[in-house]
Formats: sequence, C-alpha cells, structure tokens
Amino acid sequence: MEEKNIQSQIDALDKKLDLILGYVQEQKLNANVVEDLVSDLSIIGKDAYEATVEELDKRGLELDSAEITDLAITFLRNIGNIKKVMNMLEMGMDLGEEVAPIANEVIIDFTKKMHVLDQRGYFEFFKEIGPIMDNIVTGFSPKDLRELADSIVSILTMVKDMTQPEVLGTMQNAIKAFNSMETESVPSYSIWRVMKEMNSPEMKKALGYGITFMKNVSKDVIVKNEK
Repeated sequence: MEEKNIQSQIDALDKKLDLILGYVQEQKLNANVVEDLVSDLSIIGKDAYEATVEELDKRGLELDSAEITDLAITFLRNIGNIKKVMNMLEMGMDLGEEVAPIANEVIIDFTKKMHVLDQRGYFEFFKEIGPIMDNIVTGFSPKDLRELADSIVSILTMVKDMTQPEVLGTMQNAIKAFNSMETESVPSYSIWRVMKEMNSPEMKKALGYGITFMKNVSKDVIVKNEK
C-alpha cells in the first residue's frame, strides 16, 4: 500500500517536472524571439540612423543633441495635452459620423424644396424683379424715397382702408359698371332729359352718394385746416 502511494507521488512529481520543463522551454523560446527582435530592430535602427545622418550631411544640417533632448522632454511633458487633443479629435470624428446622416437628409430635403420652387416658377419670378428694381432706382431720387418713408404710414393706412369689404365691393361694382358701358355709343342727353333722369330712383341714390361723399371730404379738409 505504501509502495503504491510512493509511486503515485513520484508520478505526480514527474508530471510537475514535465510542466516546469515545458514552461522553461517556452520562456527560453520567448527569450530567443525577443533577442531576435531586438537584434533586428537594432539593425534597422542602425541603418535608419546612418541613412538619416547621411541625408542630413548632404543637406548641410546639424543636430544639436541638447535641442533634441529638450524636444523629447517637451513631448513627454505634454503627453497629457496630446492625449486630450487626440480625444477631442476622436470625439469630433464620432460627432461627424452622427451628424453626417442628418446633414445628408437636410441637404436632400433642401434640394427637393428648391426643385419644387423652381417648378412653380419662383426663381423665374425673382429673376424678373431685377428690372423692376432698376426702374425704381433710376426713376426715384433719394429725396423721393425719404418722402416716401415719411408718408409710408399714411399710404399703408389708406391701403388698409381700401381693402375693407365695403370699399372693395363698391370698387368692384364701379368697375363692372364701367366695363358694361359701351363708350363708343353713349347717348347724348339734353338738359330736359337730364332733369327727367334726375327724378329716377337710381339717380337720386347716386346723387345722395355723391353729395354725402363730398360733404365728408369737405368736413375732413376743414378739420385739417383748423389743426
């Protein structure tokens, strides 16, 4: 029984030794790989150094070791700042990736809207405004524009009053009546015929409108003169 226990312990020790030897062998291989890498890098670094020195010598440049040391120290001192800049750049790239689809949609919608406006003739309309502006500039002096600016409130008030439904209705009726008249075949009226027509209801109503209108205008003129 004891021999079996001893044998099992020996077997366990053999396995552990095998593991240790395998680990040592693996570390040795890794060390050899590192040595080979260091050797290769040394060769590459040496070649690069020699090529750099040769190129600097051709161009007549001299390197100050103190300046190189200061540059290296400055670089190491600002690693934190460089990292912040890189983080900001990375954030900017991420933001650009997120904003790019939105900007693309905005550009597409804007292009579609411009196409719709072009189809409706907006651009052609604005194009024709140019000659109108030229005529305004050439037809009005700066003094005229200043006087227009002083009177713009009165003009807008008058336009507002003209757009009232009652005024528009009256103007529309007057235009219809004028268009329905045959100006080339208007009959001649004698004094007696005029007096006869004056007694008609239509003429009495028209005279009432005219007299009331003139009285109101005269009243406004008197009020303004008194002021």
